[in-house]
Amino acid sequence: MAAPTRRKLIAGNWKMNKTLSEALALVRELKGPAAALPADRVEVAVAPPFVSLAAVAKELEGSALKLAGQNCHWEASGAFTGEVSAPMLKDVGCAYVILGHSERRQYFGETDETVNKRIRAVLAAGMTPIVCVGETLAEREAGRTKDVVEQQVLGALKGYQAAEVANFVLAYEPVWAIGTGRTATSAQAQEVHRALREQLGRLYDVGTAERVRIQYGGSVKPDNAAELLGQPDVDGALVGGASLKAGDFAGILKGAVGA
Repeated sequence: MAAPTRRKLIAGNWKMNKTLSEALALVRELKGPAAALPADRVEVAVAPPFVSLAAVAKELEGSALKLAGQNCHWEASGAFTGEVSAPMLKDVGCAYVILGHSERRQYFGETDETVNKRIRAVLAAGMTPIVCVGETLAEREAGRTKDVVEQQVLGALKGYQAAEVANFVLAYEPVWAIGTGRTATSAQAQEVHRALREQLGRLYDVGTAERVRIQYGGSVKPDNAAELLGQPDVDGALVGGASLKAGDFAGILKGAVGA
């Protein structure tokens, strides 16, 4: 049986960047390049800071760009000062939510267990989770890359059924390549992506594993996008710094089409 064709997902994670006016200016520049893509092959999303989501959502109406949240709490509401819930993100127009990013793990105490709980909240609100995994430089140099990322996947997906997981997005982001200018080679990325897909096959079944989209993240740029995205198990990119410049992000989108 032939493997299903997975539509590539290119998502721009803006992190804590861009004021409201800057965010609106950026998405206006991105609408054209996104509209030029073959919609059946490439999907594009942007994840602005929470304070800009509503205005950006309005700006994106009728465009090819989807909206994503950068995180959410696992409760639907409550006394959690400073937090944002999944229903709030859904209500403002988000289709995706990034969960378990290495910066959330490093600076804000995110764990596999809390990622697991947040996934449930995202699903309950009718959105798709982008679940991030990745190893540190020390872990890679110790030869523990596969063990680390597979343990993160195991913890994040604990208790979820194949029918749910098939629609998830995973994002492999080697921590040592995020914002450092260093990038995993296309062979290194493919090796980990293949290992993750094989793990999904063991946890669920081959059909489910073949449906899950696995993005690569970590200093993705216009000049390396086509090679990375051309790997058989790399189904898109979670882009940080390069998503903040319309020209760079458009170059990555062009690379996705050529991959």
